Amino acid sequence: MARRADDLRERVVYAAAAVLLDYPDERVRDRLPSVRAALAEHPGPLPRLLETTAAQLMADDGETSCARYVETFDLSRRHALHLSYWTDGDTRRRGQTLATFKQRYRDCGWVVNLGGELPDFLPLVLEFTSRVDPAVGRSLLLEYRASLELLRLELAADSSIYSPVLEAVCGSLPGPSPTSRAEAMALAGPPREQVGLEAFDPKLLPLSEISPPHPAPVKGTR
Repeated sequence: MARRADDLRERVVYAAAAVLLDYPDERVRDRLPSVRAALAEHPGPLPRLLETTAAQLMADDGETSCARYVETFDLSRRHALHLSYWTDGDTRRRGQTLATFKQRYRDCGWVVNLGGELPDFLPLVLEFTSRVDPAVGRSLLLEYRASLELLRLELAADSSIYSPVLEAVCGSLPGPSPTSRAEAMALAGPPREQVGLEAFDPKLLPLSEISPPHPAPVKGTR
């Protein structure tokens, strides 16, 4: 019974995080009361982290929330919400990586209209993990744990209201979280033998200590 309760709480955490990391338009804002109610039904340290962000989003007006989201995620590659960006950058091999994400979804019988979004978009991966196949979803999160931890560190460094959401997602995974970029990058293991730049090449990662951030274009999928 306790294991079932833990599994349900974990699915609630992923479902709530998926909503909170999405663009806070009217559709998302309308879901915030339900998100907070679900979190209140499953108390614990991870739901409390998510409640922090949910409460802030509800307290702010829609214009403020949307502008902050764009500034945080669309105008800074240091906060990329696309998991394979951290590992593959804008290289040719990323196309195959994205195809692999799609195939994982299809293998679980989940055919979803991406609406112009990429399949490695973190809110989408979290929704899949919560609603469709927690085991496969968690395997994706673990496979891209380095990406998650790097994003967590960057949001924390900027004192973002979204920092608790990544702290909760990373906290749901086994083992302690890294305390530095170097430790987070080491989670990816040895470089993969692929065509193009090697995984986690400093020239690929905009957040690398020797590579300054570059502005990214605003996504046109809102």
